[in-house]
Amino acid sequence: MSAAPAAPAEGEAPKKGSKKLIIIIAAVVLLLVVGGGGAFFMMKKKADAEAAAAAEGEDGDGGGEHAAPAKEAKKPEHGKEEHKGPPTFVPLEPFVVNLADRETERFAQVGINLQLDDAHLAEEMKAYMPAIRNAVLLILSHKTSEELLSVEGKQKLAEEIKREAARAMGYEIEDPEDEDEAAKAAEASGKKKKKKKKKVESYNPIVQVHYANFIIQ
Repeated sequence: MSAAPAAPAEGEAPKKGSKKLIIIIAAVVLLLVVGGGGAFFMMKKKADAEAAAAAEGEDGDGGGEHAAPAKEAKKPEHGKEEHKGPPTFVPLEPFVVNLADRETERFAQVGINLQLDDAHLAEEMKAYMPAIRNAVLLILSHKTSEELLSVEGKQKLAEEIKREAARAMGYEIEDPEDEDEAAKAAEASGKKKKKKKKKVESYNPIVQVHYANFIIQ
């Protein structure tokens, strides 16, 4: 009979087993390191691609998230009554007139611009200019220097010119003082005051009277 193989020396089997276990653990660790590195590389690449796409979107849209509302914004529409275009002014030649002062001789030099509500009326007004100037001269000649030096006096003069200039063109303009005087007369006579009717304002194409210069000497 052949001799049986010699039994391994004490301590050899555990030595070979431990080496094999170390090799297996090292291989697993290597796989984990390689796999983790690949996953990290893929995630970083994806993140870089998303950042590049976002940067292109900001350059193209001019503001990223705020670009969309700007495109949707609409210009506000104005109603017909809100804006009728620039105002129309008709300048009058300066007026030089003696005032109604009794104690001393005073005169006024006044420049006037009439503001109209219709641009087409400016050309038509030229035909009425002699009558308009005459109306303004009559108003000025009945004023005293004391009346015209105050702000209230200038404002009252502007209202009178506005009214008389329109009348010179053929417009029927009611005098606002007529109704007040009639009411005072009725109250003084003891008559029962009647209920006032709603006053209908007459049309005046002259919107406002502007002073270009105002000199009193």
